[in-house]
Amino acid sequence: MTAHLHTGIDIKRPSNNYNDQPVHPIAKGFIISKRIDGPYAQLIIEHQINNKTIWTVYEHIAGITAKLNETVNPNKPIARFMNKNELNKYGWQFDHFHLEILKVKPIRIKSDQLQPERLYNSYTLICFKQSDLEKYFYDPIEFLKKNLH
Repeated sequence: MTAHLHTGIDIKRPSNNYNDQPVHPIAKGFIISKRIDGPYAQLIIEHQINNKTIWTVYEHIAGITAKLNETVNPNKPIARFMNKNELNKYGWQFDHFHLEILKVKPIRIKSDQLQPERLYNSYTLICFKQSDLEKYFYDPIEFLKKNLH
């Protein structure tokens, strides 16, 4: 089976801060899903930007401070990059966070006992063709240039 397409961008750590390098949301919104399992920890935020509803996904994050259904804004961190201990445990390939900007509401999933606040999933693993990518995702760089100055 062919690997899925990369559905967002990987944002490199902006400094040598391996203790508490913050991750901020791109815009005001509210948390609709929270996953806290190691290197795949993830937040999904719903936003209203220029009269459009969009969703952002932040994955490979740690130290999540945002709560489910909380309103967040770019002035306050929602999580942090993984620290050296976490990177040594999970792998240095996670020395970034993955950002996606979705055009389509994420897939509603059943929560379970291990991840009771994980209520949605991205379309990441179903994007095998360019048309899949264009259907579900905005190009993050282009979206940010056009919509957030």
